[in-house]
Amino acid sequence: MIEYVNQLGAGAPLTGPAPTGTDAVVWSLDTTADALGGYRTQDAPTVLDAGEREKAARLRLPGLRHRYLAAHLGVRVLLGSYLGLPPQEVPLTREDCPCCGEPHGRPAVSGNPLHFSLSHTGDIAYIALAALPVGVDIEMTPSAETVTDVIRSLHPDETGELNALTPAERPEALARLWSRKEACLKAAGTGLALGLVDPYVGTRPTPPPLADYTLIDLPAPRGHAAALALTHPGGTPGPGTTV
Repeated sequence: MIEYVNQLGAGAPLTGPAPTGTDAVVWSLDTTADALGGYRTQDAPTVLDAGEREKAARLRLPGLRHRYLAAHLGVRVLLGSYLGLPPQEVPLTREDCPCCGEPHGRPAVSGNPLHFSLSHTGDIAYIALAALPVGVDIEMTPSAETVTDVIRSLHPDETGELNALTPAERPEALARLWSRKEACLKAAGTGLALGLVDPYVGTRPTPPPLADYTLIDLPAPRGHAAALALTHPGGTPGPGTTV
């Protein structure tokens, strides 16, 4: 279990060797920070590639653009540190989508076995790195209205678990469930294309065992939930089933 989430601050990160085997590391960062990993956030466009710069430019609100730049600068700084490359030289790509075959699946490093996943919400970003396909997600506790909107889109057992809780308990339980489900779907590379029913990830304090992933809850700030899904060695990432 990952009991500690590393913090990426203004200075260069002390990363150590890249994870191997079934190990994974998770970093967090403040997406409002003016400096990360030895770079000023405003200088991030000099580090990002053309596609990342284009996406940032489409964000008209300065706050959203700053958060995007910070999160993607953090990804490149960490990958570069683990791989021994300047962050601007990390060759990022997209794997083929397992649903349609188009190149919008998991983000990846071209020609390198190190896998990574990025999630951000509000002012916080989480970045996971592993030698196996990995997904990470962090979620704010949703509103009661959001619970009502999505409760019937989930696995029937998850819907039942939420309905068994009091209305005051449901938002926190849904945040826990949602972070687990998103982590699995990111590891699979499918996103929400196949819906929210599978895999069953539950709402209880401990995630259920899954056939395709090691699924764990991560430490998260108050008012948030976070989870990591790591593909089992030799497995083919998919939506996942309970064991």
